Amino acid sequence: MLHALGEDATDWEAVVPALARRRRVYAPDLRGHGRSDWPGDYSLELMQADVLRFLDALGLGSVDLIGHSMGGIVAYLLAEDHPQRVRRLVLEDVPIPRPRDQTTPTTPTKPDGVLAFDWEMVLAVRRQIDVPDPRWLERLSQITAKTLVLAGGPHSHVPQGGVAELARRIPGGQVVTIPVGHLIHHAAPKAFTEAVSAFLWENFRPVPPP
Repeated sequence: MLHALGEDATDWEAVVPALARRRRVYAPDLRGHGRSDWPGDYSLELMQADVLRFLDALGLGSVDLIGHSMGGIVAYLLAEDHPQRVRRLVLEDVPIPRPRDQTTPTTPTKPDGVLAFDWEMVLAVRRQIDVPDPRWLERLSQITAKTLVLAGGPHSHVPQGGVAELARRIPGGQVVTIPVGHLIHHAAPKAFTEAVSAFLWENFRPVPPP
């Protein structure tokens, strides 16, 4: 499970217990966040490489991958570049990788106080989200993982037309709208876990005991 910008592994606490009933769940802090290193060198591609090394270190082959917002971008980049490592993919309210309207550019304002993430990371990642690599969009059609896209509906700040297009560009992508805004797993944890569980365990066949 890959968290959003400015969050960390604890962001998933409301939904992990339900998902962990039938799966082993891992929720790392991405670089520049929480207890992971803050190396000063940041990009979404580097986060993807970190996740791949994380999987290798744990000896995990093909996994089910869930990503929220920025974490969803990292997740689909991994699914694009290493299709053999992602069995099923869940993207929670993830923006389509298309340049944002730059007619009224905005610079994020650094919050006051001690931060649980590196502000330089925020600036680096925001630049990539505002002007994404065109290959990210082109290669969505190459994702082989069965994919569920969760949309937050009209209360989300993420353009929902783009969320729907994201699903259309991924072969066989499914969309489920839970109209509670961008933070679906916080605002509606039961609906989130029910949708994700139904998707992950579709056609699930437990191995009979010897």
